[in-house]
Amino acid sequence: MGKLVFGVAVVAAAVTCAAAAAAVSKRVKSRRKWRKVLGVLWELEESCETSVSRLKQVVDAMAVEMHAGLASEGGSKLRMLLTFVDKLPTWSERGVYYALHLGGTNFRVLRVQLGGGRRSGILKLDVERKPIPEHLMTGTCEDLFDFIAESLKEFVDKETNEGSDLSSASRRELGFTFSFPVKQTSISSGILMKWTKGFSIRDMMGLDVCDCLQQAFSRQGLNMHVASLVNDTVGTLALGHYNDEDTVAAVIFGTGTNACYLERADAIIKSQGFPTTSGRMVVNMEWGNFWSSHLPRTTYDIELDADSPNPNEQGFEKTISGMYLGEIVRRVILRMSQESDIFGPVSSRLSQAFILRTPLMSTMHEDESPDLSEVARILEDVLGIQDVPLKVRKLVVNICDVITRRAARLAAAGIVSILKKIGRDGGSGFTTGRPKATTNNTKLRRTVVAVDGGLYTNYRMFREYLNEAVAEILGEELAPFVELKVTEDGSGIGAALLAASYSSGIVDT
Repeated sequence: MGKLVFGVAVVAAAVTCAAAAAAVSKRVKSRRKWRKVLGVLWELEESCETSVSRLKQVVDAMAVEMHAGLASEGGSKLRMLLTFVDKLPTWSERGVYYALHLGGTNFRVLRVQLGGGRRSGILKLDVERKPIPEHLMTGTCEDLFDFIAESLKEFVDKETNEGSDLSSASRRELGFTFSFPVKQTSISSGILMKWTKGFSIRDMMGLDVCDCLQQAFSRQGLNMHVASLVNDTVGTLALGHYNDEDTVAAVIFGTGTNACYLERADAIIKSQGFPTTSGRMVVNMEWGNFWSSHLPRTTYDIELDADSPNPNEQGFEKTISGMYLGEIVRRVILRMSQESDIFGPVSSRLSQAFILRTPLMSTMHEDESPDLSEVARILEDVLGIQDVPLKVRKLVVNICDVITRRAARLAAAGIVSILKKIGRDGGSGFTTGRPKATTNNTKLRRTVVAVDGGLYTNYRMFREYLNEAVAEILGEELAPFVELKVTEDGSGIGAALLAASYSSGIVDT
């Protein structure tokens, strides 16, 4: 009997030891898995490091490129395109003006009624949006612009039907926002340099954009005059300046990104010989193509660039804009799922490029629920990753945070580089605003930067990180004098305001 009891005890002890060993082995494997995953995260954090000293290096590098781009055509990755906008709206504009915005798979038509004073600025605004049929995006120039002109004619005809005092014979003035690379030759003319955003109309290459539109108006019997040709950043600057005269620059943070600013005329005349009577001109930076060795770059950025239709181009845009942030996060998650099984079996959907859009990424990043339920939902519904533990969901939030913080802080450095170029960073240089204070014998002036784009307006964490970084780079003395002001729909309203500024005369209401 004693031997039997002893044998049972031995067997029980062996079973207990085996179970304990299995548990230890499981914990060891779990630690190894997490060690690999955390290694990927730490490597990502290190590669995305954006200390203030590094951001200041980016500021200096971009300012140098701005000088080079103005000094000679092709002298910089920044195109520094002249816009011929040398006067901005001043509240004196009065009448009814139109704007047309072509920049993607939709175009918009706007009608703006201006009252001609600060208290009676924009009296009325009407907007219509229409999709562009897909076949017209790769068709002929005539077909595309005839479609746009027909749609605009329908919009204008409604004005007459609604009892407007304008007769059908009255000429209307229009601002044309054309969000594709254009080399302008005047305020109302410019040559298409290349198509983007899915458009490929070969018979328009090298043609004057406004001539194409004006000819379509003639074919449709539409008495409309293109008074100004702008891109969306210039329109945003116009609206920003209309609302606040201390506005000297504008930036767009959306699917793509760009910036423009007011430059001294003498810098432009000296380098390119284009006269202006106002002493300044708006310059379109096309800053998405900026690149510097000081920009923090990861293996995911390198692979994304290599896989893109335009490798070695738009390096800054691929790091900070809404088109790419979600895709970078997807690539990091894919790498982690390949390194370990914390996400379960590798989902086929996780391998699909651009399946994780930035708005979904921002939803995960800003998920404040206790169990991160939105993170779990998006991982399952979009990426096909099911039953993710809370610990792994928190890891995903960390990834989103690292990528967004880098993007926002680099975007902030871009803004400060503009301030540096025009002498609004505390040094001497171009100043038009009202002096507010002095430091080191230099006058500090209130400076406003107009900002538009869904990445900034809709993504709270991106916005907070960007604002924080601008203040850090500028320092506590200067930061209070710089304001980033949301200026929505500058691409439409701003274009109409510029049409008013450059029209041949006042259009009566």
